[in-house]
Amino acid sequence: MEIHRSLVIFAIVALMGPSISSATEYVVGGDYGWKLGVKYDDWAKDKQFFVGDTLVFKYKGGAHNVYKVTGDEFKSCTVPSNNSLGSFTGNDAIKLATAGTKWYICGINGHCDGGMKLKITVLDGAPAPAPSAASTLFAKATGFHVLLGMIFAIAAVIMV
Repeated sequence: MEIHRSLVIFAIVALMGPSISSATEYVVGGDYGWKLGVKYDDWAKDKQFFVGDTLVFKYKGGAHNVYKVTGDEFKSCTVPSNNSLGSFTGNDAIKLATAGTKWYICGINGHCDGGMKLKITVLDGAPAPAPSAASTLFAKATGFHVLLGMIFAIAAVIMV
């Protein structure tokens, strides 16, 4: 009888699993990382960023850094005077906590002007999950299939 209960629980979890979404971790610049010579606009253009996602800036420590800046600072490549706004480890993870436009630059002299700047738009909510085999199956199910599934589910519960 315990086997039947386990199968019912497994079936419920398997059907609910695709509806649970998780945050995404993006390595800024992909395989190139955070360095001069990367077109960050091109890297970001086909991505959707959501609240809860994380940006990871990977670079050689001391050679670069990351500052979260305002739109005006981004346009003028102005490094904030407050060092607490910067990250300097070479493996800097920044969680996207709110929706809206976000701007990041490298504060090393000449690097922002040289293209080390990233502008993204963070969306509220989570991305729609990709269709799963279960959802595709249910989309094609006829009334008979649904009825048959309900009968099997009730029978399994009764047998437990």
